Amino acid sequence: MSRHSSARPSRRALLGTGLAAGITVLSNAPALAADRSYASVGTHERSLARRTAPAFLRSGRPSLSHGIASGDPTGDGAVVWARSDQVARMTVDLSRTPDFARVTTVAGPVLTEATNFTGKVDLRGLPAGRELFYRVTLEDPDRHGVGGEPLAGRLVTAPRSRRTGVSFLWSGDMVGQGWGINPDLGGITIFDRMRALRPDFYLNSGDTVYADGILSETVTLPDGRIWRNVTTEEKSKVAETLAEYRGQWAYNLLDEHVRAFAADVPQIAQWDDHEVTNNWYPGEVLDDARYAEKRVDVLAARARQAFFEWMPIRPVRRDPDGRVYRKIAYGPLLDLFVLDMRTYKDANTDGLETVPDGGVLGRRQQSWLTRELLASRATWKVIANDLPLGLVVPDGDTAIEGVAQGDPGRPRGRELEFAGLLSTLRRHRVRNVVWLTADVHYAAAHAYSPERASFTDFDPFWEFVSGPVNAGGFGPNVLDPTFGPEAVFVHAPPVANASPLDGYQHFGEVSIAGDSGELTVRMRDQDANVLYAKTLQPAKA
Repeated sequence: MSRHSSARPSRRALLGTGLAAGITVLSNAPALAADRSYASVGTHERSLARRTAPAFLRSGRPSLSHGIASGDPTGDGAVVWARSDQVARMTVDLSRTPDFARVTTVAGPVLTEATNFTGKVDLRGLPAGRELFYRVTLEDPDRHGVGGEPLAGRLVTAPRSRRTGVSFLWSGDMVGQGWGINPDLGGITIFDRMRALRPDFYLNSGDTVYADGILSETVTLPDGRIWRNVTTEEKSKVAETLAEYRGQWAYNLLDEHVRAFAADVPQIAQWDDHEVTNNWYPGEVLDDARYAEKRVDVLAARARQAFFEWMPIRPVRRDPDGRVYRKIAYGPLLDLFVLDMRTYKDANTDGLETVPDGGVLGRRQQSWLTRELLASRATWKVIANDLPLGLVVPDGDTAIEGVAQGDPGRPRGRELEFAGLLSTLRRHRVRNVVWLTADVHYAAAHAYSPERASFTDFDPFWEFVSGPVNAGGFGPNVLDPTFGPEAVFVHAPPVANASPLDGYQHFGEVSIAGDSGELTVRMRDQDANVLYAKTLQPAKA
């Protein structure tokens, strides 16, 4: 088809390529306009966006300034993302072959300053279980034929058959604790190791940026070695303005390895705290001299807008919250439940409350998670929790940032949410539930069992921890005995904030076999060496 064909390809073209039956051009605006925290600063925020967004002059041909990406893959669709250096129309070509000999062409949105020149196309009606290739081109909307050089990528749709296996990666914690893109190392090369495994998708488990993480040009390590950083203006201070939050994602995409990975591996993104600021919760007022804007709700609204602009995430339609939590149905073997343990979080206290008072999920998200888990018919139900369940994560001397608080007795505080969920799953015989997380900057495998627990009304389950991919190494954290966890595997540095040079960067790999349904988790280091592996047998529901 012609590169300039309409957004609804002809029936003949669709039959010829066997690709999209229907395409949706996705705007960033609806999810943000529906978001309550964004609406709370409404006119002021949109005015701020106009003032702080960089001004681009339309001169020459538009170009893809930060690569391309895809995300939220399902059995019949995916989101394709791009960013221009000026006003331009985004066009996506789809093909079954990398040479693009036969294509279906989709006219996407015009990328403007309103969304920081980012845009997405929501592809629907794709064939299930197929490796597909996409190509993004930008064109001046007022000058026909004036376009930039295209970029091509790869994506995989979820399988329809149980005989087709699934393989994906997960990790988190990116450019944290002062460790950025190091030109002496050739950049963030762990993404080349991950890309070489050719996963179906990547679960980006939170702390996808460090908006509160300042980068200096050099860092002197305890042994005298010098770490050098690529630096930008937006990474020279904590992010407060919309432009500064946008600059956090722009920084990560300066790295060629990150861009290549994003083009070839679809992402499923969630957020945690550092997309806004450390350990934040709604309603918080900061006591931090680095911030002129102390209201976390205002900062979170700006950060959320930048997150939805710069990540290949599909907003949940007809949703009043503009939510991050969602289910990705990835064929008959896997349902992935992506949690948001930040937006609805209660204040950080000692965590010893004896009655539910908010938790980290909120009532609506907890009801959604329970309902969807009970309804799931997938062999495996994988829950992406951006905060670990059994590890004690402190916030200062007396408050708790995470779920567990170290008290060995019955569930208290935020544990009450999960005690209720675990009991419901046991009562309804919901099997094959696995939890994946990051956040604590080391790798671990935790086996939870009622035989070791003070709370016993649940079935045994596993939680696997990975990360960081390019941040300081920490840990291990203390385990809370309430749900009976045992640290079967731990790989953590001997000192806090170990640099990526010290070798404690991690990502995890999950493989589900199409024949047996077995789920295997492999914990890998920055060179993709397998440090630990665990195979789980599927139980009948």
